[in-house]
Amino acid sequence: MTQQPGSWPGQPGQPVVMAPKAGEAWTPERVDPVPGTEFGLVQLRVPPITSGLAVGALAAGIAAILVSTLVLCFGLAGSSQGWGALVAGAFALLSAIAGGGAITVGLAARRQIKRSGQAGRVRFTGGGVALAGIWCGGAGAGIAVLTLLLVVVLQSS
Repeated sequence: MTQQPGSWPGQPGQPVVMAPKAGEAWTPERVDPVPGTEFGLVQLRVPPITSGLAVGALAAGIAAILVSTLVLCFGLAGSSQGWGALVAGAFALLSAIAGGGAITVGLAARRQIKRSGQAGRVRFTGGGVALAGIWCGGAGAGIAVLTLLLVVVLQSS
């Protein structure tokens, strides 16, 4: 079924803005008629997407906190036997790497979210998730370092 030339809604050469219909995932946002033809260029409304970088930052931040708990457990359990500081140091290094990664990826996610959403581009969401990843990564690395210092002091005394 073809449309007759000149039967576009609105004036020729002017874009037509369409209202989204409820329940449709991909709705046309606007239709730009191609002058001199019966065709038009459709721009679709794309729903926002949660940033994968933000989710990764939160996962790495939570992992940093969990590994910092291992620093405390192994450090206190082995401080009387002499191996606590060594094992706690290994886990503290792992927690610091995970925490630093969470902070780095969280900052990249916030930049990605801030720059998204221009016309014709996907809009990313998840700024709060990225911020939570940054805070969890910093907390996990900080807890691990402080716990390692505590274990070294306990083992040396």
